[in-house]
Amino acid sequence: MIYKKKLFPRKEPAVTTQVYIVYFGEHSGQKALHEIEDYHHSYLLSVKASEEEARDSLLYSYKHSINGFAAVLSPHEVTKLSEMDEVVSVFPSQRKKHTLHTTRSWEFVGLEKELGREQLKKQKKTRNLLEKARYGDQIIVGMVDNGVWPESKSFSDEGMGPIPKSWKGICQTGVAFNSSHCNRKLIGARYYLKGYESDNGPLNTTTDYRSPRDKDGHGTHTASTVAGRRVHNVSALGYAPGTASGGAPLARLAIYKVCWPIPGQTKVKGNTCYEEDMLAAIDDAIADGVHVLSISIGTSQPFTYAKDGIAIGALHATKNNIVVACSAGNSGPAPSTLSNPAPWIITVGASSIDRAFVTPLVLGNGMKLMGQSVTPYKLKKKMYPLVFAADAVVPGVPKNNTAANCNFGSLDPKKVKGKIVLCLRGGMTLRIEKGIEVKRAGGVGFILGNTPENGFDLPADPHLLPATAVSSEDVTKIRNYIKSTKKPMATIIPGRTVLHAKPAPFMASFISRGPNTIDPNILKPDITGPGLNILAAWSEGSSPTRSELDPRVVKYNIFSGTSMSCPHVAAAVALLKAIHPNWSSAAIRSALMTTAGLVNNIGKPITDSSGNPTNPFQYGSGHFRPTKAADPGLVYDTTYTDYLLYLCNIGVKSLDSSFKCPKVSPSSNNLNYPSLQISKLKRKVTVTRTATNVGSARSIYFSSVKSPVGFSVRVEPSILYFNHVGQKKSFDITVEARNPKASKKNDTEYAFGWYTWNDGIHNVRSPMAVSLA
Repeated sequence: MIYKKKLFPRKEPAVTTQVYIVYFGEHSGQKALHEIEDYHHSYLLSVKASEEEARDSLLYSYKHSINGFAAVLSPHEVTKLSEMDEVVSVFPSQRKKHTLHTTRSWEFVGLEKELGREQLKKQKKTRNLLEKARYGDQIIVGMVDNGVWPESKSFSDEGMGPIPKSWKGICQTGVAFNSSHCNRKLIGARYYLKGYESDNGPLNTTTDYRSPRDKDGHGTHTASTVAGRRVHNVSALGYAPGTASGGAPLARLAIYKVCWPIPGQTKVKGNTCYEEDMLAAIDDAIADGVHVLSISIGTSQPFTYAKDGIAIGALHATKNNIVVACSAGNSGPAPSTLSNPAPWIITVGASSIDRAFVTPLVLGNGMKLMGQSVTPYKLKKKMYPLVFAADAVVPGVPKNNTAANCNFGSLDPKKVKGKIVLCLRGGMTLRIEKGIEVKRAGGVGFILGNTPENGFDLPADPHLLPATAVSSEDVTKIRNYIKSTKKPMATIIPGRTVLHAKPAPFMASFISRGPNTIDPNILKPDITGPGLNILAAWSEGSSPTRSELDPRVVKYNIFSGTSMSCPHVAAAVALLKAIHPNWSSAAIRSALMTTAGLVNNIGKPITDSSGNPTNPFQYGSGHFRPTKAADPGLVYDTTYTDYLLYLCNIGVKSLDSSFKCPKVSPSSNNLNYPSLQISKLKRKVTVTRTATNVGSARSIYFSSVKSPVGFSVRVEPSILYFNHVGQKKSFDITVEARNPKASKKNDTEYAFGWYTWNDGIHNVRSPMAVSLA
């Protein structure tokens, strides 16, 4: 999901007002809940004309971990509140417009495998990760999303034990949702509308349920990816048949619905999520007792930590040792586009798995091109006339770059009827809508052509007519063929599911990527996971395309985005939490990052879909490997105080009012992070890291370095000796420019490398990114 700044602040006569969040930091724990709300009300009363106006303006009073409130304020009132001593910050709520950023994915990452006889013998000695973690039982994962379809078999509680005693949450009732919809799997559910309705008026209940129920599909998909039960014999419109399962199938789910339809837009355009609603959800989740938060929501442009509601909420969660995983976003392939860059958040990119939905296109000259689709519709076994969309538009449509985009109303039925139409991605319509336009104009089939920016990323969409998606390279071949003959012909062969596709994984072209624009000395994203063409449960209140023109209802659907990869990592976190209940959130993040993989299933470095080299600004530390992460050997631990000192150093007023910044604080490079980024190095810098032994009691680790091109890297000491579990050892990393005066192509040019610790069993690897001043 992606969100953007609120574009249309509400207006009152002569005074412009909008929702602001007034943030005080952390609660002292000395006030009762009603006293906290009275305390917040007193601040509003000091700037409002009357008590009634103060009460009416208050949307949320954050009473649990987060200390603050959300209220409708004028600029003058904001100024007065900002000047008050106990107020840490006052910032406008950002309007969050998001684009929705698994039968196979868990097997692909090594969590579930079909074991041969020798492997079974070996597994008797060493239980696999799922068994060690008791399949995530007793771990509670909070899903901050757009609800859930509780009737899905993925959320059955059959055979599950009692609800964890640590759970303190509720099952909030609403339209088409009551207490019976919660069970020992879905142990809680809430919804948050005050911010949304303050900006848009009452919810249009024809577009969504006024309850935790999901009428879109996104929230159900992400929740089942994390912790869906094992459901046999499922598929999406006949594709990807098999057993669907979440990564932690016995973990418990708590649903926090914060995202709602965009007023005046079709459901396929996505949802919108308001910051004040999300902060209320995170505050409740902390008090409810969740162990993990999965948040597939992000900005199209990140904000500083002091004005970023997700970052503030996640910091409070981290203080309570809750691990927060967030999607990096789908705004690629441009650099510096990622969201959720706070170092206390696990920021997740998206990559492929080894499954394809091959739907060949055969041209009249015999050429066969391998496209992808999950449409169930089929053409007759014959050739059909083929036309390029730009050659089949109605009179008046400009013959420019958008003519081939199949925008609504652009195609001429006289030129399209009975033909297969090649449309290009982009323009005013989404992928599904292009096929709908072809069908409206009488086309019998549809080819979705990638642009060069999309490369070889082939979305497997459930189109409403026979269709296939092809690469930009294949688009060129098709167009050349059309130009070469007076009667171009083609046919689309019905698709099929293919496993063990190679190479895999590859990085999706749509992912948002680094470098980090909020702090260029923190490398983001942290890691990548499966996010391309992922099958999971779906809302039966929606259609597989989410289009109002699509009458189909499905129980499972295939979807893509960092929204899909984030819950994969959240599931791995849940398993690690179960195995290592005393590990900090930072230790769990470190274990995932330092054990991530860098090679694909043909033994070569991970590339993008076009085969081009990739780097840590796309995949972070690499593709996550949950089984490796359970035994990382060493971890880089970080405390809540370390994060506050880090904020002091980068000039952010402390987000905890009880903490006072020292006169001198450690540089942001010295935050004990499992990766290293150095921006604009002048000559030489030395940073410190501290490794904690979580492997064998007595162990010796040797360092090795792959220096970024143009730099030398030295690690001292080069050997670390440990004699007990939990022992900490610090080391220095000195990075020096070989030629500080070397010319650069641009100010954002980075070189990449690695430093690694190895004891013969564990390989603890950290990525580096360095640029010259």
